[in-house]
Amino acid sequence: MQPILFVASIRPQEALEFYRDRLGFALVADEPFAVVMRRRGETLHIQKVASLTPQPFTVLGWEVGDLEATLQRLGLAPERFAWLPQDDQGIWTAEGGARVAWFKDPDGNLLSLTQAPQSERAAEATAAEPV
Repeated sequence: MQPILFVASIRPQEALEFYRDRLGFALVADEPFAVVMRRRGETLHIQKVASLTPQPFTVLGWEVGDLEATLQRLGLAPERFAWLPQDDQGIWTAEGGARVAWFKDPDGNLLSLTQAPQSERAAEATAAEPV
């Protein structure tokens, strides 16, 4: 089974442009109730809604190999939270070493990029090596 991502929008055209131009999703269909997009095996449904109150927590997130390079390539400015210790680039480092940056889509939906701790990346690389 492959998960399908869902996000709500009161600005579907702006959302389409953001997810296409910034995050690399391709338009599959613009249906009456949703814009359907696809990227590298991920399917995203941008649900067309009449009203929206963005949640104060992450609604979609992606794991990336190099957080700073991805932020720069995508031209994203991370959100800053007064209660969270973030570095000069807006990146928070969790106790376990994961690094996270949050950003918003045109509707204010909170999205994130996470870079796994070095130890996890090393373990995955070792596990992927042929025996």
